Amino acid sequence: MPLTLTRTPTIYSLNQLDADEPGCPLAALAGAKGVLSTPEKAVRELAGGASLLPLYTFPSADGFASKKVRSFGSFQDLAGAGASPGAGPAVPDVDEEGALLGTSDDDALSLDGSSDSGTQVVPQRSVLDALLLGEWEDRAEAGLFRYDVTACPTKLVPGSYGFIAQCNEGRLSKKRPTEFRIDQVAQSFDDGKFNFKKALQKEVLFMFEPAARRITKPAFQPAAAPRTSPSLVYINVSPIEYGHVLLVPRVLDDLQQLVTPDTLLLALQFAREADNPYFRLAFNSLGAYGTINHLHFQAYYLAAPYAMERAPTAPLDPSWGLGTGADGPAAASANPGKARRRGSTGVRVEQLAEYPVRTLVFEAGDSLQELAELVGTACQRLTAANVPHNLFIADCGARVFLFPNCFAEKKARGLIPEDVLETQVDPAAWEIAGHIVLKRQEDYDSVTQASAWHLLEYASCSEQRFGEVTRLALEGLL
Repeated sequence: MPLTLTRTPTIYSLNQLDADEPGCPLAALAGAKGVLSTPEKAVRELAGGASLLPLYTFPSADGFASKKVRSFGSFQDLAGAGASPGAGPAVPDVDEEGALLGTSDDDALSLDGSSDSGTQVVPQRSVLDALLLGEWEDRAEAGLFRYDVTACPTKLVPGSYGFIAQCNEGRLSKKRPTEFRIDQVAQSFDDGKFNFKKALQKEVLFMFEPAARRITKPAFQPAAAPRTSPSLVYINVSPIEYGHVLLVPRVLDDLQQLVTPDTLLLALQFAREADNPYFRLAFNSLGAYGTINHLHFQAYYLAAPYAMERAPTAPLDPSWGLGTGADGPAAASANPGKARRRGSTGVRVEQLAEYPVRTLVFEAGDSLQELAELVGTACQRLTAANVPHNLFIADCGARVFLFPNCFAEKKARGLIPEDVLETQVDPAAWEIAGHIVLKRQEDYDSVTQASAWHLLEYASCSEQRFGEVTRLALEGLL
C-alpha cells in the first residue's frame, strides 16, 4: 500500500478555518477573499493602472521574530535517537511498497518524520499560510489547473534517506516545454517567448510587498492598486504538489531568471511569512532546468522531511582557502571541524556529506538580509562563470541549499546511461532535494533508494570541480 502523507490543518481553505479559535491570528481574515477587478486581462495590462489585485503586506524588519528551530532536526540529533553515524538519516520503517510499519492507517508523519501513534505536530497557522491556500483552492475549484495534482500517487521510498516519490504523468504531457538554450545561464529577456506578463490575472493569488510604513504584523487588502511593478504570487498551472505557487519579483521589470541578493531576500521573506516548515521554495537557473526566462521562485507544501534536509553536513574543506581574518584559512586549518561563519550575525556555511549531489548549506544567524547577500552574491558569481545551479529554501527561510547542476552538461556529452535517460526525468531543485517526480507509472512502481541515488548523482559535479565552484562562489565573502 502506498504511503499517504496526511494533510494537516495548515492546508485548509479559509472558509474551513475556525475564526472563533482563541488567539487565532486569522480571525480577521475569516471569510476574506481576494478581489480581481479584471481577471481575464493579462498581467502586462497592470501597467495601465486600472486593475485591482489582492495585496499582502509584511513588516520589513530584518531577522526572526523568535529563535528559529530547524524543522526536522540535524543528523547529529537523529544519531542520538538511534541512527548510526555514517548510515544516513533515520526515517520511519517502511515495507517494500513504502507503507509505514508498526503504525495504523490513521497515523501521520510527525514534524520530525516519525509516526507518533495518532499524534500530529501541527505548525501554528500564519496569515500568509491561510491566505495562500484559500486562494489556491479557489483557483482549483475554478478549473485553472491542467490536471488534478491531488490524484497523483505519492509514497515514501524505503531506505535510510526517505526519498519521496510521486507519479505525475501530467508533468510530461502537459507541462510547458523549455524555450531556451541549456548551455547558457544568463540569456536576454525575450518578450516574444512565454513570460509571466502573458498570464491572465486570474492566475494571480495576490501581491506580496513589504509595508510602506512601519508595521509589526502582516496586513491583507482584498483589493488594492498595484505599484509600478508589483511582486506577484501565481498558481503553477502544472503543479507538483498541493499549494504549488510561483513568486515573481517585480513582474513588469522583465527580470531574467537570475538570483540577486534583493530578489533572494524577497523569497526568504516569503518563506518566513508562511511560517510553515512544510512549505519550501526552490529556484532553477537556466541550464539547471529552469524553463522560463522570467525570474520566479517555486514553492509548495510537502508534509514530510526532504532527504536533503535530513542529510548530514560537514565543514568546508580548509584546503579551499576561503575567507580572511580570524575565521580565515589559518583558523580553518587549525580547527578543521569548525563550521564557517560570516559577519557578526553569523551565517553558518557547510557542505552536505553522504548525499548524491554535492551541495553548499547556508544557515541564517539573526539576519535574513545577510543570508540573502551572501547566497545571492554567490549565485551572481556562478552566473558570471556560466555555472548552472539550483536553490532549495527550507526552515521558513533560515536555511538555503545551493548546488551546481551538471546533469544537462553530462547529457549533452552523452555521459548519462540509457536507463536514466529513459525515465525522462531531468533533476532540478525538487528532485535533487529528495522529491522525485516520476513521469511514468513503471518508474514509480519500481523506484528504490538506489535508483533515486543513481539518478541524482549524475547531477553532481566531481569533488575537484565542487571545490573550484565553491571557491569561485565564496572567496573573500567569508
